[in-house]
Amino acid sequence: MIQMSQVDFGKTAHDYASHRAGFPDSFFRRLDELGLFAGKPRVLDIGTGTGTVARGFALKGCDVTGLDPSESLMGEARVLDQKAGVSIKYVIGAAEKTGLPDHSFDIITIGQCFHWFDKEKAQQEIKRILRPGGLLVIAYFDWIHRPGNPVDEMHTLQKKYNPGWQGTQWPLGFYPQKPGELTFEGFSSKDSFLYEENIPYTHIGWRGRMRAYAGIGGSLPKPVVEQFDAEFAEVLKGKFKEDIMLVPHKVWAEVWQLQQLTTL
Repeated sequence: MIQMSQVDFGKTAHDYASHRAGFPDSFFRRLDELGLFAGKPRVLDIGTGTGTVARGFALKGCDVTGLDPSESLMGEARVLDQKAGVSIKYVIGAAEKTGLPDHSFDIITIGQCFHWFDKEKAQQEIKRILRPGGLLVIAYFDWIHRPGNPVDEMHTLQKKYNPGWQGTQWPLGFYPQKPGELTFEGFSSKDSFLYEENIPYTHIGWRGRMRAYAGIGGSLPKPVVEQFDAEFAEVLKGKFKEDIMLVPHKVWAEVWQLQQLTTL
């Protein structure tokens, strides 16, 4: 069984930035419809990685801070920010201990990473740094495993190179699949959405996406990743003749509001 302490996204930082598709434009349009960009809120993106969610908010004019334990991932985020023409402040820290001031953010976002957190400790820290009445957004952007599709082919080969991954236990205890599966003391669920979207990947891009996947590049030694990649290239060439593959993904988010402080 792979231990979560063995996973290091930092060593996949370049592939992560180059090949791991961020949340699609449709995701940010949904958030816009919910009014999350109104008033240019102060936003903290926890587990920001290469800044896919943080950058989306910054492009809407929000005042954004990204927090992550990996300096190498945030280094890639700065490069992408410069190309996008936005400025985001990045700080090293963990969801359970951010080191940021009390009640300093209007919105906290957590994209594609809540399953890595200690829920109770993270929840207390979020309540501390979020202003009363502020919003918590948890979102996921996951590939969909269907028989014979590019995800299926990856999982088949993963069993050969990383069989221990099949027994992985997330710190959260499970991997959230849809709105309604998470609850937070002191928060009320305000909005949510879930939909599917096909994401185009070339063969090279999908290989890079796997090298940026926790179950491959994030947890295997480099020589093993290289062996996996070489064999996976042949699998894709044989199974998918067209270079552009449409990989189905599930996109969902749930928005919670922190209850206002009351005085007697």
